[in-house]
Amino acid sequence: MFEQPFVRDSSIQQTDPRLRVLLAVLLAVALALLRQVTACCLGLGLGCLLLALARAPLRALWRRLAAVNVFILFLWLVTPWTTPGTVVWQWHFVEVSREGLYLSLLVTLKSNAIACVFLALVASLPAAALGHALERLGCPDKLVFLFLFTGRYIHLLAGEWQDLMTAARLRGFRPRTSLHTYRTVASLLGLLLVRSHDRALRTREAMLLRGFSGRFHSLDSFSLGPADLLFVLGVTPCLACILWIEAGGSL
Repeated sequence: MFEQPFVRDSSIQQTDPRLRVLLAVLLAVALALLRQVTACCLGLGLGCLLLALARAPLRALWRRLAAVNVFILFLWLVTPWTTPGTVVWQWHFVEVSREGLYLSLLVTLKSNAIACVFLALVASLPAAALGHALERLGCPDKLVFLFLFTGRYIHLLAGEWQDLMTAARLRGFRPRTSLHTYRTVASLLGLLLVRSHDRALRTREAMLLRGFSGRFHSLDSFSLGPADLLFVLGVTPCLACILWIEAGGSL
């Protein structure tokens, strides 16, 4: 399966996977539309609270948030001096505007808040449970199949790639910036595609022999319970407070 360090025992694990996916989408849409820094900060606080409830591992959390903020860093390098507005700092022809800084700050807060929400609510779901939750929510079957098969076989393909690279190194291959290296890597990728195709054919034949009719059946039954109601009653006032602040209210 995918590397899933966020899947661990926590209070959030007691809630229905379908509800968690829906809440994650709802919160992401609401946070993406915010325009006030205060509301964005509250949204980030809500994301951190959900991470605490999910007992997110700090090391894996920092790695994923760092990956998100690497892209945001490029935004900070460009947006402040390319957005027209009130100049707050100038060096020769470079002019940093207040509006550019404000926009960069908004994007940073909202991006981190949405990432925290999805890491807490969606990344904490096992891949199989998430796939079946998407199916129950009406997502296209082909999309669900693609997700489930990717979760099942990506680690096998990664193992195949490691075996090919190990075999190449044992034969004296050393990656360099040269035409020989490019040809070797291209050949290894071709072998990986061929092996993936062969494995896919064998998997399909095995599934057909076992009576696969185009639909997965889960042994888990999803049902809403008291824990789901309590979770919704806890998240809804927080979201309402954020939207109230966004609409012009004050703390």
